[in-house]
Amino acid sequence: MIEKVTSNANIQSMLATLRAHQAQASGGIAALETPALEKPDFGESVKSLLNQVNGAQTKSRAMAEAYERGEEVPLTDVVLAMQKSSLSFEATLQVRNKVLKAYEDIMNMPV
Repeated sequence: MIEKVTSNANIQSMLATLRAHQAQASGGIAALETPALEKPDFGESVKSLLNQVNGAQTKSRAMAEAYERGEEVPLTDVVLAMQKSSLSFEATLQVRNKVLKAYEDIMNMPV
């Protein structure tokens, strides 16, 4: 019985029926094939976010040095950049701490 329900032909038939109902519900505009969604890569996401935090810190440092040299940089912009940099670093640090805590909890689970 289970083999009949899960056979490839039955699954394809059910998918075709679902797509037909989806097309009917959306006024026939929906495409019959849905595009495959790319799964986000966790490592790349983390790397990208760390690069953004690093960029904020670099920008903050550069603005502070420019202000100290006497260039035409408004003090409010310097302070704002420093606060953004500090906040992004603190958030990153908190995320790291939560990930490490979760890892430790998992490693301490009895098997």
